[in-house]
Amino acid sequence: MEFTLIDEVEVDVDTARIYVEGWQSWSPTGWFPAAGTGPRPDQRWQHLMRFRPGTDLPADGYQGEGLIAVDPGGELPVQVYGAPDPRATPPSIRARLSGSTVLVSADGPASVVTVPAGGDAALAAFGDLWSAALGGVPLRPAPSVWCSWYHYFEDVTEADIVENMAGIREHSLPVDVIQIDDGWQRGIGDWHGHSERFASLTGLRRRIGDAGMRAGIWVAPFLVGSGSELARTHPDWLVGEAGTNWHQDLYGLDMTHPAAREHLWTAFRELREMGFDYVKLDFLYAGAVPGSRHDGSGPLDAYRSGLRLIRDAVGPETYMLGCGAPILPSVGLVDGMRVSPDTFHAGQQDGSAGLRGAPAAAARAWQHGRLWTNDADCLVARPSFGLRATWAEVVEAYSGLRSWSDRVEDLDRWGLDTTRRLLAHPPGTRPLIDSPLSKETPA
Repeated sequence: MEFTLIDEVEVDVDTARIYVEGWQSWSPTGWFPAAGTGPRPDQRWQHLMRFRPGTDLPADGYQGEGLIAVDPGGELPVQVYGAPDPRATPPSIRARLSGSTVLVSADGPASVVTVPAGGDAALAAFGDLWSAALGGVPLRPAPSVWCSWYHYFEDVTEADIVENMAGIREHSLPVDVIQIDDGWQRGIGDWHGHSERFASLTGLRRRIGDAGMRAGIWVAPFLVGSGSELARTHPDWLVGEAGTNWHQDLYGLDMTHPAAREHLWTAFRELREMGFDYVKLDFLYAGAVPGSRHDGSGPLDAYRSGLRLIRDAVGPETYMLGCGAPILPSVGLVDGMRVSPDTFHAGQQDGSAGLRGAPAAAARAWQHGRLWTNDADCLVARPSFGLRATWAEVVEAYSGLRSWSDRVEDLDRWGLDTTRRLLAHPPGTRPLIDSPLSKETPA
């Protein structure tokens, strides 16, 4: 679609800022100087996996997905431009400085809200309006979670889970959910059965329950790896490229194909019947990649139908956490949402790569308690993580869902005390950022 000019805002060039909402959890998001240009992907796979697939980015200025805000500087009100209908496909919205004027354009319908408040409060006001347009978003307190990822990565075993359960009990750490992350499955897209490193998911779930905790599991439901059994046997279920990872090409699963829907529903129903009542749904962007679908639906209609299918399979009591997910199109469909990239990747456990998730976690603080419970990603508190104290401050300030990912035996006294304190004192569902439209916020 073509972009149409929708507003011109006079600004103080030296102090004006522009808020850019990225497409999904891992997309660059935050406040940027008006006299600048937004982040760009270096390679095609990065566009597929970190930006909005199928869209072009402008040569200069910024592009937000469904939301951009312009803070002119000084005492002037903030202008917030957003999708007017939460159920429709959100437009791409651009903002570009020309002289002392920010030119705002969009490739679809966009409303403007003028908020006489600071930048974050203006975004919170948009969140209030967005939630109200959906008739309100039910909010649930999040459980505290131990996650296997940031120590074991894809090599996690059943013995690792059992060892850490014992450590959690020994040190009386306040963990509600033991979440098995990536590595339990047979393949990316093959969610029936488990890898040879696990003897029995059902038996492990029982051991978790016997230890007084709930069982959680990681699934990338809309993603299919080219090396999976599903890709080999059902190529007609695939739709659109979705990047590369696990040393293979990735594709989206067509959530309008009846057989694919039945396959996925059955996989989640099996997990629920085993007793898993916390699911981390990762790489969700794959459900909305461009491509021709079985029933002709658009990407976002198919994506939303997929999340509703999962909810039907796991039941209303199961906690659903989204990750790598289209942000605004997911409101009302998940209980919690990762609002930032991964804290680090394998091989960067010392903190040398910096805190990748901190900027987006802070920028999206306005979403917590309005759209869902924010997940800034796992606390990592072991001594070998050089940025552990700074990251703990980020988690404490911006994460409503408190998860943690260390081998218990690697923690020193500081690590144990910090983990215990942060897991025991989450912020609940109260918004982190006040809005001029809501003088009272839910507890």
